[in-house]
Amino acid sequence: MGKLLFFTVGMTALLAASLKAGPAVEYKQVAPPPPVDLWGTGFYGAIDMGANLYQNRGDDRTFTNDDLNSHFLGSTLEVSPKNDVGFFGGVKLGYVFGTGIVRPTIEGDFFYNGFRDGAHSTLNEVFSPCPLCECPFCPVQILTTRERDVSTWINSGAFLANFILRFNFGRFQPYAGAGVGGYYAESAGVEITDPITGRTPVNRGGGHNHADLAWDVVGGSDYFFTHNLSAFIEYRFLNYTSTQIDTREDRDLKQHLLGAGVRFFFH
Repeated sequence: MGKLLFFTVGMTALLAASLKAGPAVEYKQVAPPPPVDLWGTGFYGAIDMGANLYQNRGDDRTFTNDDLNSHFLGSTLEVSPKNDVGFFGGVKLGYVFGTGIVRPTIEGDFFYNGFRDGAHSTLNEVFSPCPLCECPFCPVQILTTRERDVSTWINSGAFLANFILRFNFGRFQPYAGAGVGGYYAESAGVEITDPITGRTPVNRGGGHNHADLAWDVVGGSDYFFTHNLSAFIEYRFLNYTSTQIDTREDRDLKQHLLGAGVRFFFH
């Protein structure tokens, strides 16, 4: 009888402790973060914009009239090209192959590229009414100087197919590559200004256009916020060729672009 009573009291205590503990706790499974090698793979789209920092239009040049029979013998024309900061912006579509450290990438790059073109010119005119006369009574030379600023705005659109190598270090992925394509450019008219008086004697609307080959060299880096969203900064050396114009001089327009953007991977 004593053993039965002891057993009953023990079972009652255990049951009371179980009821006091409350219902069983449920544990939810949390999905693990994506593997490091899946950051930045597959198809992607991007938008970017930035500054066209410098356009290499060549050094200053001086032209001299050395025609002995000319009334303007000894006159010079000094031309100093302008190199102003422009703007670019566009979209990219591409595909990243593989999941290793080195990832080949193909990319189509479509963008607007606008910048101001022009030059400052100084004409030092030497006028001789009788260039071949040696008599002491001939008129002396007349010296005059004229300055002008010539400017226009260039609107261009470019398409480039780039081959790029990306290097996977998790969230941080630098890259470098090069590509070739074409461009179409049009000038928005010509404006000629007197830098001394500020007058604009010539202001023509509308201008010429030109289409030709283009190529570039790119380098930059992505930083990933999630496995499919990144921000990037990119430098681009861009060259507009002039293969349709046959001259004895280099007429290619070499440009230095720096921009930033966001990239989204579809996986």
